[in-house]
Amino acid sequence: MLIINGTVHPMRGPVIQNGFVALENGLVTALGAMEACPAIEGEALDVCGGHILPGLVDAHCHLGMFGNAIGFESDDANEETDPCTPHLRAVDAVNPFDRCFQEAREGGVTSVVTGPGSANPIAGQLIAIKTDGRIVDEMCIKNPVAMKFALGENPKSVYNDRKETPVTRMATAAIIREYLGKTAEYHAGQEKAELDPDESPPDFDPKLEALLPVLTKALPAHFHAHRADDIATALRIAKEFRLHPVIVHGTEGHLIADILAREKIPVITGPCLGDRSKPELAGLTLENPALLHRAGVKIAICTDHPETPVQYLPLCAAMAVRAGLDTEEALAAITRNAAEIAGIDDRVGSLRPGLDADLAVFSGHPLDWQSTPRAVFIGGTRVK
Repeated sequence: MLIINGTVHPMRGPVIQNGFVALENGLVTALGAMEACPAIEGEALDVCGGHILPGLVDAHCHLGMFGNAIGFESDDANEETDPCTPHLRAVDAVNPFDRCFQEAREGGVTSVVTGPGSANPIAGQLIAIKTDGRIVDEMCIKNPVAMKFALGENPKSVYNDRKETPVTRMATAAIIREYLGKTAEYHAGQEKAELDPDESPPDFDPKLEALLPVLTKALPAHFHAHRADDIATALRIAKEFRLHPVIVHGTEGHLIADILAREKIPVITGPCLGDRSKPELAGLTLENPALLHRAGVKIAICTDHPETPVQYLPLCAAMAVRAGLDTEEALAAITRNAAEIAGIDDRVGSLRPGLDADLAVFSGHPLDWQSTPRAVFIGGTRVK
């Protein structure tokens, strides 16, 4: 399969003004200028000057976890009965038949990181999946891809309504520390039992078992945090337990952008298309991605679907450009950077031989509001 006569955005090299991309057996096999295009012997798609780019990647959303227009029956993103639920797995909740998967594909979004919401200080395991398929296991890119933590207003609000802990930021952080500390003891007990046959290993604990890869840095810790002080708490906890942190939302990240840059902490910004619906969004500004990037912070842009419908991911990036972010950096924030932060860039997020043949073909530049996706491929199969 050849896609020809388009402006190619490899995302790991210069834009090719008039180029091609070759696909075979679900992978990208070649790309380059039309002068180097192989002879057309099989199927070809002439995009007539359109833009060819990697399928878009939403680095943080809840696609398939909150069902579209169904209500409580399909609300499987928040287990609001226990503030510590690291053993919950998004793979057991995602509904691939939610109509929003089709809307994602139609918008050029081919990969997402989805999972539990932010009701609990420790919410559960996120998963990276493709947006086409009938069974989550077959759509999976990486599972788990991260552990979800939450700070600030959301856990406070949920458990204040229940008259249970945590109702303060202090208690939220304390619960996270408590379970990370227990996990460290659990791990030490396991190691001691392995070295000494006379020692009994600790009793199996599904929560602590789920947190083990977080403590060993095998699994990133995604911290939901809007306010600058909550971001600082995430960094504090990450340092104490030597975690691999990623800040999700980072609404006030621009206030401490130099610190985030110094500590080399990536930020998944967004959602940006909405009002300041709660107190911790008081500092919301469309300039946040640009200010973070200028400070040297690696950024991605997310929709937080359904907060912003997933198909509007390129519009979110376009709004960041309007507010001062470089156009190519905004495009990277929904392709290459998003995949790198999620740890799935060995599969998606750029166009190069050997990577998955996930592509979106737009009528014009993908961040031009009037451009529309003409064709979308996932694993080399056309899905739009």
